Amino acid sequence: MEVLKVENLIVGKESSPVIEKLSFSVAKGETLAIIGPNGAGKTTLFKALLGLTPYSGTITWAPNTKIGYVPQRMEIETDVPLTVEEFFRLRGKVATPEKIREILNYVQLDTPILKAGFGEISVGQRQRILVGWSILDNPTVLLFDEPTADVDIYGQESIYKMISHLHETLGLTVLLISHDLSIVYQYANNVMCLNHQQVCYGIPDEILKAEHLQTLYGGERGFYAHNHMGHTNHNHSTS
Repeated sequence: MEVLKVENLIVGKESSPVIEKLSFSVAKGETLAIIGPNGAGKTTLFKALLGLTPYSGTITWAPNTKIGYVPQRMEIETDVPLTVEEFFRLRGKVATPEKIREILNYVQLDTPILKAGFGEISVGQRQRILVGWSILDNPTVLLFDEPTADVDIYGQESIYKMISHLHETLGLTVLLISHDLSIVYQYANNVMCLNHQQVCYGIPDEILKAEHLQTLYGGERGFYAHNHMGHTNHNHSTS
């Protein structure tokens, strides 16, 4: 069953579109990784999927689809006088004490963090809070825009394991933007290569090969892999 179908998507000026004639679909329960160089249109694609930017073409979500979104980072001052619990309560009635504690369990944080201020918690904890915020109202689809961009290598591993756990436990469909090849290789069912247009699409074993990555990235060393998952490092060389 298709959760999402995109046909002939164009975003941006006609003379120089950010995304041009993009078509793809996502099945229920799938994890689709979207890779590409900086400025390739990955975040713009998410904005179009969320209805936050004008576009032409068609974006069709399955009936009753509810979308959660986790940005790269949250633009909030760390010295804002706001506790984690107060941050959750900004979501309104959905953020009951019981629901907040349930969410903390999903994102693997202990309840004492609720009394901590945003300036007192780590970047990794803050990203977990953002994930928790995004699943408060029980979405069926989660969009992750480089959710570990500012997190150290050890924190990245634990956050992606948490995302995988959420995917399996809650039966979510996941669209994930990532530059980390080992993450894509381990967690994605399919990979879409985006550089304004779709360059390649398929399962990780077929797509994450040097010839495809060279075509996608050219001379840019924007695609990297950490070996923190215990997998072979598939990073390509452009030298």
